[in-house]
Amino acid sequence: MLVYPSGVDVSSSALRFLSARLRERRRALRTRWRRLSAGRQALLTLAHLRNGHTYAQLGAGFGIGTTTAYRYITEAVALLAALAPTLAEAARAASLKAFVILDGTLLPIDRVAADRPHYSGKHKRHGMNVQVLADPFGRLLWASPALPGAVHDVRAAREHGIVDVLAGAGARCWADKGYRGVGGTIRAPYWGRWETLSTGQQAANRSHAKIRALVEQAVATLKSWRLLRKLRCATTRITSLVQAVLTLHLASSDR
Repeated sequence: MLVYPSGVDVSSSALRFLSARLRERRRALRTRWRRLSAGRQALLTLAHLRNGHTYAQLGAGFGIGTTTAYRYITEAVALLAALAPTLAEAARAASLKAFVILDGTLLPIDRVAADRPHYSGKHKRHGMNVQVLADPFGRLLWASPALPGAVHDVRAAREHGIVDVLAGAGARCWADKGYRGVGGTIRAPYWGRWETLSTGQQAANRSHAKIRALVEQAVATLKSWRLLRKLRCATTRITSLVQAVLTLHLASSDR
């Protein structure tokens, strides 16, 4: 395999954050020696998450075996996922803001047509449903565990407890028509499918759409980590990957 120098468009603060966490873990485990330093292990993990390179490609580039690359990345991802904010923590942060925005996104996965639980009829492809909370500026606050793509956004919001937790925190939330009737403090636009909307309702829907559109920035932030654009791993690992990306994003942001 040919090897060439490459770059990773990730903030250096994310590298420092992960390196520090890995050093703490190694001290706790009393690790004496490894093939890669904590800094190089952190860079290996960032390259995997950001660029979506395979373990074989990364192993060749870092001068380690494919199994070692997998083990190092899995360790770092688990460490990051454990540091991700919970929904309750995100709701407390949301209660201090004017409102938050809720939306669901589909993370594409490599599955055959027979895997119906993972097929999203809305997106016409296989994937995993992830719920996203964003602040009034469209900045990512929280991402949920992944559910099969066939799960509707309303059902996902209820299964994760988003409706009750936001209501308990008194956080107002804007969402699209897919969340109509979910209740709590979540506001959805007027339906307007079978009935004619008044001029005031149409104006309210336009204003609602302008606000809700900001959540696309949070979704784009999540998918800027290219591994999440086409996942080829076991579906049981996807939640950890999403939570790891969330932790890195929050650690490298200015908030």
